Amino acid sequence: MSGNGHKELPAGTSPFAGPAYKALISTLHAGDLVAYMQPQVAAISGGSHEPLSRQQLIERLRDCDALVSVIEDRIDDELLAAHPKLKVVANVAVGFDNVDVPAATKRGVLICNTPGVLDQTTADLGFALLLAVARRVVEADKFVREGKWMRWTSNLMLGTDLRGKTLGIIGLGRIGKEMALRAIACGMKIIYHQRHQATPLVEKGLQARLVPMEELLRESDVISIHCPLSKETRHLIGRDQFALMKPGCILINTARGAIVDEPALVQALQEGTLKGAGLDVFENEPSVPEELLKMDNVVLAPHMGSASVETRWAMATLAADGVLSALGGALPANAVNPEVWPHFYKRLTGRVLSG
Repeated sequence: MSGNGHKELPAGTSPFAGPAYKALISTLHAGDLVAYMQPQVAAISGGSHEPLSRQQLIERLRDCDALVSVIEDRIDDELLAAHPKLKVVANVAVGFDNVDVPAATKRGVLICNTPGVLDQTTADLGFALLLAVARRVVEADKFVREGKWMRWTSNLMLGTDLRGKTLGIIGLGRIGKEMALRAIACGMKIIYHQRHQATPLVEKGLQARLVPMEELLRESDVISIHCPLSKETRHLIGRDQFALMKPGCILINTARGAIVDEPALVQALQEGTLKGAGLDVFENEPSVPEELLKMDNVVLAPHMGSASVETRWAMATLAADGVLSALGGALPANAVNPEVWPHFYKRLTGRVLSG
């Protein structure tokens, strides 16, 4: 066994005949992921915490069997076609909207992601954004730093209590549930909307109630977005939805920026439909609408929901484990397209999967 707990696959003892596999780790991570993956695979690193350019990614991926990617890496059919040896891509993120999964599946490429390990950390940031907006923390910090605090007054930086307020969660998945737990601790009530009702055990534990989207928009004092980005959820929150929200509502988004129509968001904030917003994601990152940058009632973060040392390392190793498992002939638990496994296995081994 190697130091990271995986069975070593040195030349000649691999379960599959052939040369050692080669993997590209497109960016540096919170620990030494190259050392973590060796000696099972010959791993190389992009060498920087910044994402590779498109051309760099294409060049360095040459002759690689695997890629540990990040959300800035666009994995489309063009890239897949240019690298016929590529067999598995492990995306260091829960979301995989940067990956053309149907194209990968068609070419026999297995896709993995990193669910579960970042739930609490992302919910921590989401709730931090909520508290910062509700209690005007960033605005107050700026007020003090700029020397504007001259005396105490009874109306100085008045914010909003969360106790007794209603949190509407769009997408009660793993992160949504963690957000609900933090809200409950502050005395908030929980309603949620998604396509499928949560189990009775989950609803009872969170005292959460499934409601239609329109009811969630009308009744929530805070709306927190936790659904994945898809064709159906792109611009899910737009002009019509903002018009239904109660005055003084706060919007929190730690999911994907394109779920919210940004021009409609700006208008809702300018017109006072929204009391404020806490945003960790944007439609065209790293670009942020100029209007949002000027608003004191908007707290902005640079897509850092999972950005703790511990969580980022857990994400990186989970992605690496997916690669090592797949190249070792075992379907990873974090496979996004497990239906591709027979095709993948035949590409990997030259044999038809039995059973």
